Amino acid sequence: MATVCGTSLSLMDAGVPLTSPVAGIAMGLIKEGDDFAVLTDILGDEDHLGDMDFKVAGTETGITALQMDIKIQGINEAIMEVALTQAKDGRIHILGEMNAVISKPKELSEHTPAMKKFVVHTDKIKEIIGKGGAVIKGMQEKTGATVDVSDDGTVSVFGQTQSAMLAAVEIIEGIIEDPELNKVYTGTVVKIVDFGAFVNILPGKDGLVHISELAEERTEDVNAVLKEGQEIEVKVLGIDRGKMKLSKKALLNKE
Repeated sequence: MATVCGTSLSLMDAGVPLTSPVAGIAMGLIKEGDDFAVLTDILGDEDHLGDMDFKVAGTETGITALQMDIKIQGINEAIMEVALTQAKDGRIHILGEMNAVISKPKELSEHTPAMKKFVVHTDKIKEIIGKGGAVIKGMQEKTGATVDVSDDGTVSVFGQTQSAMLAAVEIIEGIIEDPELNKVYTGTVVKIVDFGAFVNILPGKDGLVHISELAEERTEDVNAVLKEGQEIEVKVLGIDRGKMKLSKKALLNKE
């Protein structure tokens, strides 16, 4: 039962998200006729010479595992009740000693491999993969994470580090997010034309900031206001058949 206690402590020390600490204790039985004695935390000799080896593991609130070796014909309810009661008292005492050292999982190290699995709508699978796998390949090259997408929309992301996994998840969340009307986004200017600028606000989702929506005053030359690669805040004014109308001017009057 020491292995149960040690394993629980080790897992929490490693940052594995256990729901509760688990402790274990071994009970023994000596029986002569109708007389019996239940022993708590037995040793090897007591196990060898006794009539029962009863192992109980659990948390503060309940039992998680039982295992019994018995050498006599059987045991009655009274013996079982005494054994379980003593095992609970012993388990709670041991958990108190364990909790004095570590009572909950530590934060996972940044260098710990991490995995996350979630489900997206099947309509989003093509967007995550991209034409010829370009999007998913680019995502993996950029983050170093491994991304797998199943036909049912289950997405599995594995990273050698926490940050690699989280970076890939963030990209995927951006891909599957649909632009919201009247929401403000920080985007990147990807193309400047005579009548305005196209701004990427989410992965694979560009919208047009018309020249009339750049500033309060009249703008004659878009290049005088924006540069390709520049990050700007824009507000979604409208979405029509997948085409977005964005505005920089609307934010100047937001107060």
